[in-house]
Amino acid sequence: MTVPEKYGLGPIEVTAINGGEVEMVAPLTGSGYSVSGCSGGGGVSSEGSGGVGLSCGEGPAATINDAMSLKVVEILNTAAVLRIEPVE
Repeated sequence: MTVPEKYGLGPIEVTAINGGEVEMVAPLTGSGYSVSGCSGGGGVSSEGSGGVGLSCGEGPAATINDAMSLKVVEILNTAAVLRIEPVE
């Protein structure tokens, strides 16, 4: 899914839904990257080509680059409901 450029990420791609977590990857479009508040087990890894991997479970929203809120609202077997909105 494409997100606004001001968030510092290219299109976010869901790569897997396993064990109550949604795994995602996205290319970086800005010079830095930060994430906080991903409950249910969150992690960030550099993909080496200017991208990141993120894994989040259902729960409070994660804040990415102090600009974007990403919340895993619900996980339904092989589908997930994500809510992405600007941080205010």
